[in-house]
Amino acid sequence: MWSRRLSEWLKPTTRPTTIDSSRRLIPAVDPLTSLDTHLSLTPLTPPFFQPNYPYGMDRREILSKGAALQKAISAREPTSTIINILNDLKVNVKPTEELLRATGIGKVVNKVKGINTVDPSVQQLASEIISRWRHVVNEQKMANSGAGTPTPNGARSNGTSSPGPPAKPAPKPSSSGIDPTKRNWKVDKAPRDEATSDTSRNNCVGLLYDGLCLGSTQPMTEIFDIAKAIEAAVLALPDANNSPAAPAYKEKIRSLFQNLKNKSNPKLRTRILSGEISPKRFANMSPDEMKSQEQRDEDARMQKENLNNAMTPQEAQSVSSSIECPKCHKKSVTYTQAQTRSADEPMTNFCECQNCSYRWKFS
Repeated sequence: MWSRRLSEWLKPTTRPTTIDSSRRLIPAVDPLTSLDTHLSLTPLTPPFFQPNYPYGMDRREILSKGAALQKAISAREPTSTIINILNDLKVNVKPTEELLRATGIGKVVNKVKGINTVDPSVQQLASEIISRWRHVVNEQKMANSGAGTPTPNGARSNGTSSPGPPAKPAPKPSSSGIDPTKRNWKVDKAPRDEATSDTSRNNCVGLLYDGLCLGSTQPMTEIFDIAKAIEAAVLALPDANNSPAAPAYKEKIRSLFQNLKNKSNPKLRTRILSGEISPKRFANMSPDEMKSQEQRDEDARMQKENLNNAMTPQEAQSVSSSIECPKCHKKSVTYTQAQTRSADEPMTNFCECQNCSYRWKFS
């Protein structure tokens, strides 16, 4: 109703001028200056003409604002014009991840921060908008991950949200509240240097601890005791001679550590920490015994495949007693023939001496 009345007042007036008692003409009243009196409104200000979006802008309106913002910056329009567009986006955009991705408005506003030709106040306002949108979207993600609901749709948007990929389950925190995938003896504050009186042995205990605690939620004290027991069992091996400087000791510790850190064999760590494999038994296991059943099946498949390839029929070789080896001068040579040149050229002979294994060819 107000817009209709406003348009009527803005139309050129054809009302006759009035004449006072002195017979003087009184000019027609400007409708813009008298609009407040006739309509009982406050004076007209620029915000009066700004549209109001109680439910937020839809995609079409956001795209239009983004185009207007880019045009204003490229045409170097007044700073007030750019600020008005940014304020409109700041107030009326209800950000969601889907809405920002579909319209690309975040990229448009973010580019404003890096334009050196605009006023610093414009850059600061654009930075505030981006920070606010990012905060709102992150809060929505956290709320959705906890409630298991899809991301809310953009306000008044015509699109529908598609279910995202299933989120990976977060690793269960250890008893100390540390991410199990980031555990090691330093993070867990394990007393590695107090394990023994020998520095080399303490370093080996730390290595074994790092291998055992990977992905585990068991307390530090339990893992540390198992690591010390494994190190003591390795030191007691016959080839180690109770010396941490023995090559057999170092090689065994290195082998155990590599197998514990193997991501394709996580069951090995579980079996050791659960007590299924004792520290002494683990110290005496060979690399083949440490492999998982899946690894053994894969090795058996590869071995069978290699055996089948080795049994493929090979090209028969002829044995000649007339060809002499140019190296050892024996006449025990095998050869094969192949046409390596044009058909009118003689075949090439590939020879191998049975005595010295020297190989050569001739035509």
